[in-house]
Amino acid sequence: MSTPHAITVVTDGACSANGTDDARGGWAAIVIAPDGTEEVLTGAEAPSTNNRMELMAAIEGLAAAPDGSAIELVTDSSYLAKAISDDWLGSWQKRGWRTAGKKPVANRDLWERLLAQMARHASVEPRLVRGHAGHELNERADRLAQDAAATAEATTPPMDGSPYSDQLGLDIT
Repeated sequence: MSTPHAITVVTDGACSANGTDDARGGWAAIVIAPDGTEEVLTGAEAPSTNNRMELMAAIEGLAAAPDGSAIELVTDSSYLAKAISDDWLGSWQKRGWRTAGKKPVANRDLWERLLAQMARHASVEPRLVRGHAGHELNERADRLAQDAAATAEATTPPMDGSPYSDQLGLDIT
């Protein structure tokens, strides 16, 4: 549901070779002011995961909005939307950033950055849309994220062992 005079932040993340040392991730955020003006933001990371890119898109989109804004956060990531709407974030914090299965929460660094950005705003209401289903702005954000991923160059060395195995599972509640 849209709040009057809300800023809409449409986000998407993309990752080719998700979760491998060769993974190239990209993210995009389209920030739309109440008057319809837009700011388009993109970025890339390698190696990365799709979930990291979904979170980066939201973090950067929220960071671009003025303090105290009412934000409608449009995403096709149920991971992101449910973490906010179903208060997984609060549950993880209460358990010392552990899942219900007592495993460390993947991407804690980014979840903490997201919480800091959310705290700057009057409200952040996620709206989950179906990806690749004709939602014009989501499709545009997806193309931007894909383009950003294609330009990603390795910025961090691969981790020892299986680099993203803890981030690919969805033991989230």
